[in-house]
Amino acid sequence: MDTSVLLDILAPSPWRKWSEEHLELAASHGELAINQVIYAEVAVGFSTQERLERTLQGVGLLRLGLPWAASWLVAQAFLRYRQQGGPRTTPLPDFFIGAHASAADLRLLTRDPRRVRTYFPGVELIAPG
Repeated sequence: MDTSVLLDILAPSPWRKWSEEHLELAASHGELAINQVIYAEVAVGFSTQERLERTLQGVGLLRLGLPWAASWLVAQAFLRYRQQGGPRTTPLPDFFIGAHASAADLRLLTRDPRRVRTYFPGVELIAPG
């Protein structure tokens, strides 16, 4: 799952209902997982690692390490993005999350699919619209 979906569940969000419904649907098809990038993005909202760990235990997520092949895919996607005029200030997390899904042949639950669709078109998405 993408960071946006996890944050919708952990904090008040107008997307909470959509995210809860699609998390439940995704969980009925297999395990839900995050990687180090998603963990780091979510960690910003917690005062201690212990609080984050307690919260994540309640969600029941598998933790997957980023495959090395994802790093190459990130570099290629980010290069294409820059060549197409994307600003240097755009963070790499979206590219790492999309590349991880691509390299490991995983479905990705996200409510912000634009970059993944553009730079990792082979990734199966669960997304709005």
